[in-house]
Amino acid sequence: MKNELRGNNSGMIQKTLASECKGLRKIKVLSGAQLKYIAFISMVIDHVNQALITPYLSGEGFLLKLSLLFNVLGRIAFPLFALFLVEGFFKTGSRKKYLASLLMFAVISEVPFDLFFSAEIFNPRVNNVLFSLAIALVTIWLIDALKGKFPGGYAVIWYLLSFVIVAASCLATMFLSSDYEYHAILMVYSFYLFYDKPLLANLFGYLAIFKEVWSILGFGLTLTYNGKRGKQYKWLNYMFYPVHLLVIGIIRLCLNV
Repeated sequence: MKNELRGNNSGMIQKTLASECKGLRKIKVLSGAQLKYIAFISMVIDHVNQALITPYLSGEGFLLKLSLLFNVLGRIAFPLFALFLVEGFFKTGSRKKYLASLLMFAVISEVPFDLFFSAEIFNPRVNNVLFSLAIALVTIWLIDALKGKFPGGYAVIWYLLSFVIVAASCLATMFLSSDYEYHAILMVYSFYLFYDKPLLANLFGYLAIFKEVWSILGFGLTLTYNGKRGKQYKWLNYMFYPVHLLVIGIIRLCLNV
């Protein structure tokens, strides 16, 4: 009797998962390129809000409403960037070159980020998000390398070691004060751990940054990813971040805000 109940429950779970997967396939309509451009637009809106609108806020009015709207739209970007970091990890031809590119542009982006963030040429108290993403990449790389060493019944050891690595990486981002800090590590780890289970990846990723309520919009958009790369321009993807920060930073300097 118990075996029959277990069998029925297992069958129901499988049917539910199959139904969810079928439902998700219907909304997978956007390519990686399209989602990245959405993320870029969201990021620019967020950064314009932080650097050029927020300093002028005082009481109520149109500017406050605009700032609140921009804050909502700006929460879309990072879940998409976290997803595509994991996509890049699994699909890149060279993980070493991938990491090297992230670190190179993290260094290139630091002065533009400091100009945007604090209107200073160099601010050692904060670092840009590419450092967080680079640490997140190293994190899942180490975890993935250990995965094959603990097969079958030893998988629990792999999970425990994974938690230790994730915790160490979280501390590293907090020590560096890099943008998104430990939230970046936890979100990327969620997308890695549940790579083939997008609903679970989104659930745990959202829990990692639940204080940013409207990031749910970005997580929702990750479910529309159809697995196709789309037409992308590698250098545009990398250069967009430092260039837009530099432009916003220069405007902030000119306005003295």
